[in-house]
Amino acid sequence: MAMLEIKNVSRFFGGLAALTDISFSVNKGEILGLIGPNGAGKTTLFNVVNGFYSPSQGEVLFNQQKISGLKPHKICIRGIARTFQVVKPLQRMSVLDNVIASAYLRTHSRAVAEAKAIETLKFTGLYDDRDIISKGLPLGKRKKLEIARALATGPEMILLDESFAGLNPTELNESIEIIRNIKEAGITIMIIEHHMKVIMSISDKIVVLNYGQKIAEGTPEEIRGNPLVVEAYLGEAQNA
Repeated sequence: MAMLEIKNVSRFFGGLAALTDISFSVNKGEILGLIGPNGAGKTTLFNVVNGFYSPSQGEVLFNQQKISGLKPHKICIRGIARTFQVVKPLQRMSVLDNVIASAYLRTHSRAVAEAKAIETLKFTGLYDDRDIISKGLPLGKRKKLEIARALATGPEMILLDESFAGLNPTELNESIEIIRNIKEAGITIMIIEHHMKVIMSISDKIVVLNYGQKIAEGTPEEIRGNPLVVEAYLGEAQNA
């Protein structure tokens, strides 16, 4: 069953088409990978889904209700959380307080928010760092904190924007395990990622963008063998 439906979405900035007539759906419980070269429109699409931009044309449905045009906090309340490519924790606050701040989306109780935050920090492997001021965290843990903050909002779906970028092999494996655990917890995932071995190993389905247009959609095996994708992206990535 489709949880998220992107229907004929276009987004223009002046005369520039950042997205052109994009359509696909994300089914409940699956991991959908969104890939493509730099500038393909991936983050712009995330920004449309979570309300930073309204589509110039088309619409976005979540649980069969139109959400395009709503403000980001309204979409988050509906159940879509989002991480950012450039992580920006509340730097002067502790790791725990960062996550508590997100947990307040669903409660006015400090005790309930703190309990949710502690549960989330244990889930993401950050519990032992809970009292550290977030600006002192290394990149790998800042990436985990970004995921924890999103999870603390109690989402049905999470949008992950390059959550693996810059990680060392150990951190990469830990983050892959977190993603798989998120799926196992029943949360649907759409993820932007340039690390092809990762995206091919965790995705149920992949959508490929190039110059703001969808050029392919299918299973990892289908995408790996698609000549358009190889020409536009995978060949370039493999030769890099």
